[in-house]
Amino acid sequence: MVQSKKMDERAFAQLVKEFNAIGELIRTLQEEKQAVLDSFDAERDRFVKGRISEKTLLSSVQKTNKELLRIDKNIRNAIARVRKLGKKMEAFASKQAPKVFRAHLTGVKLVSSKKKAKGRAKASKKKTKKK
Repeated sequence: MVQSKKMDERAFAQLVKEFNAIGELIRTLQEEKQAVLDSFDAERDRFVKGRISEKTLLSSVQKTNKELLRIDKNIRNAIARVRKLGKKMEAFASKQAPKVFRAHLTGVKLVSSKKKAKGRAKASKKKTKKK
């Protein structure tokens, strides 16, 4: 009996699950970055109103910059992981190309797609030469 290809659904589901988890991580990091920026904006407003000193604001600037660099690094790493996982998912899906079968009186047979592709290429070259 002839068997067609069957996708390993568990493996693909695991890849999709990981992809979604990394996407959620990126969103969480973006929200964290926005919170840091909002916090610094509040500190700056307090300085403008004279509630804190310039030295305190400078300390806050250094702390904020360090935190923003950390968050940006984490976001870039997560994006790289998504890119790598995307390539892995693409390779997994590419392996699922269907096998070509033909039904004959003698039974079902696997057809080689390479022979057909070569024949089509030669035929298309002949047509272009005649023009």
